[in-house]
Amino acid sequence: MYLQKLSLVNYKNIAQQVFDFEEKINCFVGNNGIGKTNVLDAIYYLSFAKSYFNSVAIQNIRHGEDFFMLEGAYLVDAREETILCSLKKGQKKIVKRNGKAYDKFSNHIGKFPLVIISPADRDLIIEGSETRRKFIDSVISQQNHSYLTNLIAYNKTLSQRNALLKFFAANRTFDALNLQVYDEQLIQYGTAIYQERKQFIQAFIPIFNERYKTISEGKEHVGLRYKSQLEDEDFAEMLKKSLEKDRVLQYTSAGVHKDDLLFEIDSFPIKKFGSQGQQKSYLIAMKLAQFDFIKQTSKVTPILLLDDIFDKLDEHRVSQLIALVNNNQFGQLFITDTHAERTEKVVQQINTSYKIFKL
Repeated sequence: MYLQKLSLVNYKNIAQQVFDFEEKINCFVGNNGIGKTNVLDAIYYLSFAKSYFNSVAIQNIRHGEDFFMLEGAYLVDAREETILCSLKKGQKKIVKRNGKAYDKFSNHIGKFPLVIISPADRDLIIEGSETRRKFIDSVISQQNHSYLTNLIAYNKTLSQRNALLKFFAANRTFDALNLQVYDEQLIQYGTAIYQERKQFIQAFIPIFNERYKTISEGKEHVGLRYKSQLEDEDFAEMLKKSLEKDRVLQYTSAGVHKDDLLFEIDSFPIKKFGSQGQQKSYLIAMKLAQFDFIKQTSKVTPILLLDDIFDKLDEHRVSQLIALVNNNQFGQLFITDTHAERTEKVVQQINTSYKIFKL
C-alpha cells in the first residue's frame, strides 16, 4: 500500500497544492512555518478522518475560507483507492472512500494504517493519562474493529452516566435503577476494553524493548507498564464502592477511563529521571514498535511519517534510525526537515528511490 497522489485545498495554511509521490521516500524541506508539517497532517487525516495536531476540526480550515478538502489516491494490492475528506463551516464532516460516504467514521479506521513520529509525541511523557490511553486506543483500533466499537460505546455510556449524576445533584434527587442501566453497560464494555488492552501490552512490550535496545545500543534498561483499576478489583464492586463519591463529584471516578501507561528507565519514571535524548529514544522506540505491531497483526505495512526528527536527534541516533529504515521492513516514508542538504545526505544513505519537495 502506498499514497500516489495528494490534493489539498484550504487546509491550514495551504491554499491549494497537489503532490505526486514516490513509492518509497518523500521529503518536504523548507523553513519553519511554511507548511511541511501540515502536509504530513493531511496524510494523517486521510487515514484517521481527523488531524493529529488539532482535534477541533473547524480550526483546520484555512483562515478566511469556509471549507477544506483533502483527497488521496492510493495503490493497494495493485488496486486504486481514493479517500476524500472535506469540511464546510456549519456542516458535518464528510469522509468518502471510492466516492461512497461512510455512515460512521470509525468504519474507516485501520483501512489505511499509518504511524507518525513527531516532536508533539513528547506529550505522551509530559501530559496526563488521557494522552497515553489515546496512544493505546489508536494502536489497537487500527487492527481491531470490535475494540473500537466497544470504546465508542463505553465513552458514550460514561458521558450519559456523568450527565445523570449531574442531573441528580442539580435536582436533589436520586434513582438507583436508572443509574444501574448505565453501570451494567459500563461493566460490559469496560471489561472487554480492559482484556484487550492487557493482551495488547503483553504483545507490545517485547517489540518495544527490542526497538529501544537497537536505538540505544542496549545502554539502558527501560520499562513499560499498564496500570488499571480493574487489575485489583471487580468493576461492578468498584462502581458500588465509589457511588457516594461519584454523587458528590458528579462524575464517574472508577473505570477503564482512568487507565494509564507507566514509562520507566532503570525502574524510575522517565519523565523525571530520563535525559532528553533518552526520552526521545523512548518515544521513537514506542512509535516504531507501534509500526511493527500493526504490520504483524494487520499484515499491511503502515505508512510512516517522520516529522522534524532530524532536528531532535544527534547524528548518531539519526544514523541508527536510518539503518532501521534501510533494512526493507518499511514501506512508504514521509519526512519533513528544515535543511535540504541534510535531508538529501541522509536519504542518499538509504538504497531506494526518493523525492524531495521544496516548499
